[in-house]
Amino acid sequence: MKIKKLYYMESHLAGRQYYEADEAWDRLKIGTLLRLERDLDNRFDRHAVAVMLDVTTEGSKKPKEVTVETFHLGYLPAHENKEIAVLLEMGWNNVFECRISKIDPSAHYENQIRLKICVKRNEAQ
Repeated sequence: MKIKKLYYMESHLAGRQYYEADEAWDRLKIGTLLRLERDLDNRFDRHAVAVMLDVTTEGSKKPKEVTVETFHLGYLPAHENKEIAVLLEMGWNNVFECRISKIDPSAHYENQIRLKICVKRNEAQ
C-alpha cells in the first residue's frame, strides 16, 4: 500500500494579527485546507512563505458562476521556512498539503493557529 502523504512539519502561524485571519476567523476550523505561497517581495524575510485561505463560492443567481475569495492569514515562521521556500520557487507548489491542526482563540496571537504540513505523493509516478 502506497502512503498518500507524509508528515513534514508542524508550526504556528506567524504574523496572523497583521493580516486577514480575523476576517476569515469564522471559516477557520481544525482540518481546514490552506495554501502555501512564496512571497518574493517580502522585505523582512527573503524566504517568506505566505499562508493563504481560498474560499470558493457559487453564485446564487448564476449557478455556474464561481468566485474565489483569498485571505492572507500570515506566514510560516522565518526560522522554519527556507526549505519550503526553495521548493516552492522550483515549482513544487502542489507537493505540500497545509491544514489547521489547532485553534485556540484564548492564546497569544502567535499561538492561536497551528499548522500541519505534509508532503503529498507524486501521483504521476
